[in-house]
Amino acid sequence: MILLVLIDPQCIRGVPNASRTNQAKSAYQPINGTESIAHKDSPMKVIVLTAGLGTRLRPHTFSRPKPLVNVAGKPMLAHVIDSLPPLGIEEMVFVTGYLGHQIEAFVKQHYSYPTKFIEQTELRGQAHAIHLTREAVRGPTLIVFGDGIFSANLERLNRPSKEGIIFVQKVEDPRRFGVTVVEDGHITRLIEKPDTPVSDLAVIGVYYVPEVGKLFEAIDYLMEHNIQTKGEFYLADALQVMIDRGETFVPEEVESWKDCGTPSALLDTNRYLLENGRNYVGTMSRSVVIPPVYISDTAHIENSVIGPYVSVAAGASVVDSRIRDSIINSGARITAVTLERSLIGSDAYVDGTFQELNVGDASEIRFVG
Repeated sequence: MILLVLIDPQCIRGVPNASRTNQAKSAYQPINGTESIAHKDSPMKVIVLTAGLGTRLRPHTFSRPKPLVNVAGKPMLAHVIDSLPPLGIEEMVFVTGYLGHQIEAFVKQHYSYPTKFIEQTELRGQAHAIHLTREAVRGPTLIVFGDGIFSANLERLNRPSKEGIIFVQKVEDPRRFGVTVVEDGHITRLIEKPDTPVSDLAVIGVYYVPEVGKLFEAIDYLMEHNIQTKGEFYLADALQVMIDRGETFVPEEVESWKDCGTPSALLDTNRYLLENGRNYVGTMSRSVVIPPVYISDTAHIENSVIGPYVSVAAGASVVDSRIRDSIINSGARITAVTLERSLIGSDAYVDGTFQELNVGDASEIRFVG
């Protein structure tokens, strides 16, 4: 297949390494791509879409692509890629955009799958991004958005199937999402943010097509007839063309799906991941940890109270501070502050008093009483 793509309920004070939780010590799960397909029946390609601007996460996305924004100790994109080892992956094809060289450098540094990187120089929509891969992809293909974190049983994709699959999750308010209308077990319509509830099965941004060539034909049809939604060529419209032409798609409910599109959603996802396997505590000095948290081995924590629901990335420093429900990115320096519901960018410097902040990379903030 081708893929386009502490501890203890009590506080801890400087306990020995052997006593700390190591549930999530490894930040990434590099997989050798050739080994991953050796025992699979139907190796596929994966298309990973990473070209969006991520405007709702600014200022953090001014200096990095949205999929490289950290949550629970590693970038969103790493969470996505690390969920894929159950698949027989022949190659991963990344469609990049703004600051796409960072995506390429990150993937090459941390993973050994066979990869290609294709730049989308004009943001003309998801379907247009997929269309750019037409010379690189064939046969059974998985399409994944690089900024949505999900948990699903992907093993079934290793068995050849003539049916396409659209991964979904039930939601309380379908008006905020694209949804699938299902009749007799098959998807008949895809509707973007319906005004009136027609289905509670929201599309999460993961799709399997048994023959990607038919998807390219549907996208060609959209472009030839200039069929756009909100000024862009939408993947949902291309899939609807395939369904109208007689192709079969079925829904597959995922175990979990977390959106990372806004600061509040990112913090919510951070809380969820820390509660579900990403709890880990690195080195501390004269400090108290209230789980769950993720503290990198190379972070410096001194005379502080950390948690609950805090991620502190590699090289960050927190001194004389109280941090809860926040994400502190790599190289950030936090001194003498109390932070809650805050996002602190890489290499930012914060020194002061109680605040709720959303601070981009390389910023400097001082609170003087």
